[in-house]
Amino acid sequence: MGPVLRAGDFEPAYLRLLASGELERRVGQAWRHLEDCDLCARYCRVNRRLTTDGAVCRTGEQALVASYGAHHGEEDCLRGWRGSGTIFFSWCNLRCVYCQNWDISQRGSGRQTAPAGIADAMLELQQQGCHNINLVTPSHVVAQIVAAVHDAARRGLRLPIVYNTSGYDSLEALALLDGIVDIYMPDMKYGDAELARRYSKVRGYVQANQAAVREMHRQVGDLALDEDGIARRGLLVRHLVLPGGIAGTEQVLAFLAGGISADTYVNLMDQYRPCYRADEYPEIDRPLTRGEYGDALAAAERLGLRRLDAGAAHRAGRPRRAPV
Repeated sequence: MGPVLRAGDFEPAYLRLLASGELERRVGQAWRHLEDCDLCARYCRVNRRLTTDGAVCRTGEQALVASYGAHHGEEDCLRGWRGSGTIFFSWCNLRCVYCQNWDISQRGSGRQTAPAGIADAMLELQQQGCHNINLVTPSHVVAQIVAAVHDAARRGLRLPIVYNTSGYDSLEALALLDGIVDIYMPDMKYGDAELARRYSKVRGYVQANQAAVREMHRQVGDLALDEDGIARRGLLVRHLVLPGGIAGTEQVLAFLAGGISADTYVNLMDQYRPCYRADEYPEIDRPLTRGEYGDALAAAERLGLRRLDAGAAHRAGRPRRAPV
């Protein structure tokens, strides 16, 4: 059983920073980080206010926004009955060969948007009644997000911020986000760094990912839901199960159970299908089998992880339980 909050008692963390003036100071700090960029675990050190040359994310001073709107396909505790207010950022700091959103992450479809425009989108999603602001693929646009939250908070934003990341985040970026983000939702993609390099073209993923998840949990703790089952604050981890055990599911789950908390809220995702360049890698050029997904669920149970997303059990043919 995870912590429960009364909806009326919740206040987004960033409002305290706004009142103290710290949120405005964070904006200036974030822009300075962008000038010698260490805002993801690649540490490209490019001055992204001047150029994108040498930046793997291919993003400069303005973020590229692919789309935004109320999303009803997220976890139950995020989408609720009014939807999660998602803002999809284009480009990515990973190069996953099987990416299901490759047109956004690798081709950069979208529109350049200043922080004020991102703030406008946040406020529009709040007006629509969304339960939260869900920032999708945000690692490379942390500076722009901090500036947007400051602007939106001054204009009345009161929703929790969800940081929906592929998990290759720097500790420098997370320090900037401390007290701004209410819900961290990182992927934990791999249990083996060499496989991460092969399939996502990134070095040191496992070490960086685990360090980031530790820091996220330190900041926000286990996921807390309100009496309606809506997430308000805490850590929610996603893990996409890959064919042939390539994701290292047991290693990832063992880290969460032993190194974070047995009460970590985990979404074991079974929706893998070959996309993008997966046909160049025969071992992942097939869908996940029911047996492989069942093995992942069994590993979670064996390791004592008590809070699996309800949809995982339902897809495996087990009785659904109310979120806890």
